Amino acid sequence: MAAWCLWRRLCQGSSFPVSYASRVMQKQCFLPNMDLVGGRFSGSHVHTEEPKTNPLVSISDEPEVLYRRLSLLVKGHDRAVLDSYEYFAVLAAKELGITVEKVHKPPKKIERLTLLKSVHIYKKHRVQYEMRTHYTCLELKHLTGSTAAVYLEYVERNLPEGVAMEVKKTKIEKIPEHIQEPVWDTLPQVEETEVKS
Repeated sequence: MAAWCLWRRLCQGSSFPVSYASRVMQKQCFLPNMDLVGGRFSGSHVHTEEPKTNPLVSISDEPEVLYRRLSLLVKGHDRAVLDSYEYFAVLAAKELGITVEKVHKPPKKIERLTLLKSVHIYKKHRVQYEMRTHYTCLELKHLTGSTAAVYLEYVERNLPEGVAMEVKKTKIEKIPEHIQEPVWDTLPQVEETEVKS
């Protein structure tokens, strides 16, 4: 009786598909007739898998865009934040299988502003304020267009506050047909004439 209740619960739409239920019943020898194994019982649900299509994935006939180099210039006022972000960006690139060519730090830029300390007099007494902008440059090489788009979106979404980023892409393109053959091969031959003097 307990086996029949289990069979009925399995067939009435629990989390197990019918194929699992029929396998369980075959092992326990509750279905002696093998013709009934694939049959549909009244009230049972048959789970048929349809081909899954992901709406986020698009298939096109256009060739993939290739990039020789992707250069990220990250700038900010706090060196510790830039160092942490550099570690994050390099780790993300390695996880995606992107080759990191080099990471270098261009010289910082210092802007100084000099103001008078006093409002009216004491011209010799001044105060200086300075703004330091630190830079970090990441060079990634040999990327496809889809990999570059995924990587850039991920890195831009996790950009810390007070940090700006510039991206430069070097694209690989096919040489146009009118440039592939040298121009001098297509010119007609000119006969040289000797001038007697």
